Amino acid sequence: MSKYVLNEKGVALLCDPLRDNQIPKKKRKKHKVGRVFLIAALVIAALFAAVAVINFVHRKNMEKYIDRYGKVLYENQLMPEKDERGNACFTTDGDFKVMQLTDLHLGGGVLFADGDKRAIHAVAAMVEAEKPDLVIVTGDISFAVPWSGTLNNKIAHEYLKRLMENLGVYWTVTFGNHDAEKYNFYNRAAVARMYEDETMKYCLFSAGPADVYGESNHVITVKNSLGLLTSAFVMIDSNAYTEEDVFGLGWDYDNVHEDQIAWYEENIRYYTQKNLEAYNALEESARPVGFDTSAIRSYMYMHIPPEEMLTAYNEAVAKGDAYDCKAYGIAGDDGQVVFPSAYPDELFETVVELGSTKGIFFGHDHRNSLRFTREGVLLAYGFSIDYSAYAGDTGYQRGCTLLTLSENAASLRYSNYYSDIYDHLDDKVDMTLPAWYN
Repeated sequence: MSKYVLNEKGVALLCDPLRDNQIPKKKRKKHKVGRVFLIAALVIAALFAAVAVINFVHRKNMEKYIDRYGKVLYENQLMPEKDERGNACFTTDGDFKVMQLTDLHLGGGVLFADGDKRAIHAVAAMVEAEKPDLVIVTGDISFAVPWSGTLNNKIAHEYLKRLMENLGVYWTVTFGNHDAEKYNFYNRAAVARMYEDETMKYCLFSAGPADVYGESNHVITVKNSLGLLTSAFVMIDSNAYTEEDVFGLGWDYDNVHEDQIAWYEENIRYYTQKNLEAYNALEESARPVGFDTSAIRSYMYMHIPPEEMLTAYNEAVAKGDAYDCKAYGIAGDDGQVVFPSAYPDELFETVVELGSTKGIFFGHDHRNSLRFTREGVLLAYGFSIDYSAYAGDTGYQRGCTLLTLSENAASLRYSNYYSDIYDHLDDKVDMTLPAWYN
């Protein structure tokens, strides 16, 4: 109710107590802005909560999906034991089959639910059909990037652990650039601890020495019944991004560091010496004819290709035969094609000098299956799995890479997932090679 009041001159003025008690205009504006920010914050919080709930439900559904896959039935599955260095060692006088899988790109949240299921099934179907003695996953297991729906990279690694342990195949991993991004919940060391989980029966992973750079440097060996090493597999962490590009926005990739190269050399020399001692300890009549004691036969597995791969490719382009499918595989990535480490290192030179490592296998460039022999060393991409980073129904690049070793021979086979030997889910897959492939 309004009333009149007198001012200092005695003039009667109309007074509206409701109007006079209102907040000043400036304060009113501040309160409006504050309310807008509060509402926006509540909406964003609600969206994040909704996404978290949806991803939680998706994760539980994925775990149920993975549990559909059971143990692969082997006639005589090889079982490794730990050697004097704590490394896994298999014993066999027969063939030993290694399956390389790479770039699974799992765990992108509900936005990539279909891709996750397809990738999981692809791994299970190929392991079931091939029954490898050892599976090596060469990185980019995770795809928890900002646009994927979750930054929780643990999800992808837990999927892989659950699947491989369900399948009951011996396996290990070496890390890629996507496995622990700077914006992910878990860093590289934390991811390594996930794979050193002692409850897992079949995982042969080791983070490697604490004083050596990287988080997945380890060795697995194979020996015969005489105690002679017939092959060794060196997993080495090719790391992620350079210090100038920690978020990977410029695609500047790190290299293998000097102490890792020294670690590799020390292991090769150690096992070569142990092999020579074991050979000399045998009765002369028991020594295998033609057995090479000068250096153990080894193969290296990593994620990012060494710089020598780009050099080999550029030389092939200059000669005009880079796209010879039978000889060199497929250059499926466009533009630069090969994306190696940004810094030079002495890894390849050390490999050549030691004369032990016959092949270096990697992933990273998903559509490439290029392979070159340089100075007697095979440099080879593996077939990828990815259904998320490179969306679409192309299939020429998807599958596994199989290395079968006998005591004196080795054979390499690239096996496409969509061949008749695998139970694949995809009915309509475009196997057409990319337009830039001649």
